[in-house]
Amino acid sequence: MTRGGPVIAVDGPAAAGKGTLARKLAEALHLPYLDTGLLYRAVGRLALDAGQDPASPAQEFASRLLPADLERPDLRTPVVAQAASKVAAQPEVRAALVETQRRFAQAKGAVLDGRDIGTAIFPDADVKLFITASPSTRALRRFLQLGGDRNAPDAPTRIAELEDSLRARDDADAGRASAPMLVADDAYVIETDMLEADAVLAKALQIVRERLAGISE
Repeated sequence: MTRGGPVIAVDGPAAAGKGTLARKLAEALHLPYLDTGLLYRAVGRLALDAGQDPASPAQEFASRLLPADLERPDLRTPVVAQAASKVAAQPEVRAALVETQRRFAQAKGAVLDGRDIGTAIFPDADVKLFITASPSTRALRRFLQLGGDRNAPDAPTRIAELEDSLRARDDADAGRASAPMLVADDAYVIETDMLEADAVLAKALQIVRERLAGISE
């Protein structure tokens, strides 16, 4: 596929910081940005709205996805995360969304984040990053992202529940038969447990710029 700009693939598990990084990378590099995980969350949400088990065939929801479906405020919940994992395991759903993702990057290049961007969607991406962190760190981040107060009496219980949910999501994403979450052989792995968002961005920008400079030589 001929592209009008570089493609940066940012993969990794939920709440590792890949979304924040990808948005900031896109801004710094003046590239379009797509949160591909949001596509699967939206499909899962539509299946739940229809009263359907997300593990049941969901291709019809993927084929009629609208931009407004990606803007719903109820896509970042554990229930929707589990639904997204179930619909993402369906080859028919993934096939319906693959071309959407590829077309997005065709005109100007893009920064895309997800779980299989560098392995299945853009195996020829110019730069591949895999962003990861421990389940406990990710659970705390998701808790705070959802507006939780770490000093609240029920905070430890809620964080533990989120950690269990994230571990289950990891297992499902890594174990699915269709495009499982894997670290691409040529991906740069960045562990973010001990890094603030700005430090992650600085490290990623250094990698991207050195890689793109090497390609252009």
